[in-house]
Amino acid sequence: MKNSNFNKFAKRNTHKRRSKDAARAELLRAVRDVESKYSGFKIRDSFDGGRPARVSRYPHRDEKTVRGVFSSSKSGFGFVRTEEAERDIFIPEHKTRGAIDGDLVEVIYHSYTGYNGEEKTEGRISQIVEYGRKTIVGTLDEEIYRHGRRTYRSSVIIPDDPHLTLTPYVSDTMGAEVGDKVIARLVRNNNSSVECVVTAILGHTESREANYAAILAESGIETEFSSEELSEAERLASIPLTGDGRERFEDIIFTIDGEGAKDLDDAVSIKRLDFGWRLGVHIADVSQYVKEKTALDRCAMARGTSVYFVDKVVPMLPKTLSNGACSLNSGEEKYALSAIIELDNEGNILNTEIKESIIISSVRGVYSEINLLFDGAGNSELREKYKHVYPSLEAMRELYEILLKKRERQGYIDFDTAEAEIYLGDDGLPSHIDRRERGVSERMIEQFMLTANEAVATLLYNKGIPCVYRIHEPPPEEKFSEFVTYAHNLGFDTSVITKRDVTPKALQNLLSAAEDRGNISQVSHAMLRAMSKAKYSSERSSHFGLGMETYCHFTSPIRRLSDLATHRIIKRVLIGGKRPEAYVSYARRAAAAATDAELRAEGAERRIENLYKALYMAEHLGEVFPATVSSVTQYGLFCELENTCEGLVPISELPGMFIFDEKTLSIRGGDISYHIADKLSVMLEEVDIIRGKLRFSIADNDL
Repeated sequence: MKNSNFNKFAKRNTHKRRSKDAARAELLRAVRDVESKYSGFKIRDSFDGGRPARVSRYPHRDEKTVRGVFSSSKSGFGFVRTEEAERDIFIPEHKTRGAIDGDLVEVIYHSYTGYNGEEKTEGRISQIVEYGRKTIVGTLDEEIYRHGRRTYRSSVIIPDDPHLTLTPYVSDTMGAEVGDKVIARLVRNNNSSVECVVTAILGHTESREANYAAILAESGIETEFSSEELSEAERLASIPLTGDGRERFEDIIFTIDGEGAKDLDDAVSIKRLDFGWRLGVHIADVSQYVKEKTALDRCAMARGTSVYFVDKVVPMLPKTLSNGACSLNSGEEKYALSAIIELDNEGNILNTEIKESIIISSVRGVYSEINLLFDGAGNSELREKYKHVYPSLEAMRELYEILLKKRERQGYIDFDTAEAEIYLGDDGLPSHIDRRERGVSERMIEQFMLTANEAVATLLYNKGIPCVYRIHEPPPEEKFSEFVTYAHNLGFDTSVITKRDVTPKALQNLLSAAEDRGNISQVSHAMLRAMSKAKYSSERSSHFGLGMETYCHFTSPIRRLSDLATHRIIKRVLIGGKRPEAYVSYARRAAAAATDAELRAEGAERRIENLYKALYMAEHLGEVFPATVSSVTQYGLFCELENTCEGLVPISELPGMFIFDEKTLSIRGGDISYHIADKLSVMLEEVDIIRGKLRFSIADNDL
């Protein structure tokens, strides 16, 4: 029997060796056919050094050992992000050692040159240093299997997160039933065995309430304040204002915000001067209430930002402050930090002063109402409301146009990405979805805030005062190279854009060309994906997307930690005279916390929006919609409806044989081809409420 096994495996190994020899011969024949100089070519150069798979827990001579965070894919393999390695380390599926997404791991890796000459890394996880994920959110299911004549049933959880490939067994369901959305605590042993215990039942897996709660739980969004935080906020809000040492302005000051906004943290004023303009940007002085080393200070550092969902706001600070004491409500005296900015007639900043002030907003301006006035469509009631401030509005509009031209000269990139306006019915479910439009008043206030942020950051930098800067690095070479190819294949002139020398001005010109051709949304979205992610830093660096050398966030301290931290530094150092060195560490900690909070909030906001879109579209299964092809991939066509809802037409479900052509960014089959920006009709086939995804098919009239 022993000899039989030996012969069996010997035959198998011989077969493998012959197959590899045949592959080598075929590759060399192909190289000769294209008349390539292959004398120095070795087959092993096109693989990972020709070496067998490594499984040892100890590094070889050409390997390094580092620590990093494991990020898994739904296919089982993953990558480890580290500070030491130049690029993320690829981990094959069979070398993850039971690690799951978010774990801190020790990885042994080596670098090698791929068949195309590209430098690559591959490794294997040697140990899990720290479990990153303590809980899991998903749907309770039942797994049935047979052993001999017996049938066994086990409760498992199907994770909502597609990056998690495990389906852990549930040792305690806490009364949950199959089909319930649950939160469970993971129990992990020996780096491989994973079980879980249900800790919360959220409801049926496809209900709005259950999915909403699941997204909040997975994103780590805290919706409630502690009793200490609430009592501290109420006490501070009840203290009467005092004007000691604060300036009162004679200029007309007022706010302009969205109709539903309740946390009004910026107001504006304007005055024409002989040499240009004096723009006043008056920001709620939240740092007057949120003092260092208090419960509210720790709260702001932990939350980092307010989170804006379709149906509610989860504020960074308790509402007694965010909607009450700090909010610049019209007709009420409020503490403010006022940036008084002098500009010339070209919109260039000449001088900036920051003053502690007390202001009274004379009007609670609303974007939609002011847009009507600018269009000459306001009724008599509307004109009466804004009569007192209308001369200021006209002057602001004039300055806005000057600033806009200046930004265009600088190369300011205006990403025209589609945003959804979701309307809810009395039952809390979406009743209608529209594409949100931005008018002149929204863009005007945006330009004023950009100007104030740039002016404040420049002032602090020139005086050597710490600041929480907002920085945006140039696009990464590899991702941007793909975008340039994408734009070229769409027929745009990319001769002035190279992956090593790209300017905001060149990209803005490309977006203008896309707008003229009617596919601005698709090009803008693709360009945005190719960009680096803006972040906060205590070290000054340029903001590529805005075309600015020095920039920070100063204008929204009610809802952003970054702005609140900069306000505190201004009051303590610039105005109070404390040593700048005392706040260097604070600026660094605030920048890191603000960046993490922003990523967390953006992910949660996007998932909640997709949930509501899926709930809305679930009522329209089988209906046909006009759509635009937003992107083309090897998986199929992504199509966007007029209401911004997007879904996939899988290539496997197109009738006949279709292939993806990467050079032309199209899917072709016979005489039919589909390209980006094509207009077609699609039928809604399936809605995945849990993941917020839609599946379409091409309607018969477009086949």
